[in-house]
Amino acid sequence: MSDKRLKAVHRGGPLSRRRHRLLAAWAADCAEHVLSLFSEKYPHDERPRRAIETARAWTRDEVTVGEARAAALEAHAAARDAADAAAQAVARAAGHCVATAHMAGHATRAAAYAVQAVQASGNERDDVMTADREREWQHERLSEEIRGLVPTIGECESDSG
Repeated sequence: MSDKRLKAVHRGGPLSRRRHRLLAAWAADCAEHVLSLFSEKYPHDERPRRAIETARAWTRDEVTVGEARAAALEAHAAARDAADAAAQAVARAAGHCVATAHMAGHATRAAAYAVQAVQASGNERDDVMTADREREWQHERLSEEIRGLVPTIGECESDSG
């Protein structure tokens, strides 16, 4: 992890449990915002939705980090199973949002994959959804308490998993 601010207190870092949970909730918001791009293509595959729900449950202390990690693996399996690029990115966003329970740095990956999903959806010319609007939407949902932990709009980069 390159950003020391995202290292949890229980791992010897400065990130409080409260801020860690706020990051996970924000990451879940980012993934959920684009979930329809997956659900429209794969309506019977609930793995990304379950990952988002598990992330939210973790923020309420209702599931363990181990359960969150298992949900992340399932969401990433959904990404591998999907043929549609936008759906793959949504499933990756869901996987990273729930993986935030394990390592807070996954939150920015969830946001980056949500933007990538919008780009891959072909809706860039649509008035409803563009990558820039998605980034703005994400930024608007950052609470003041965690705003400084998330890179400025456009700085988050996705990777292959």
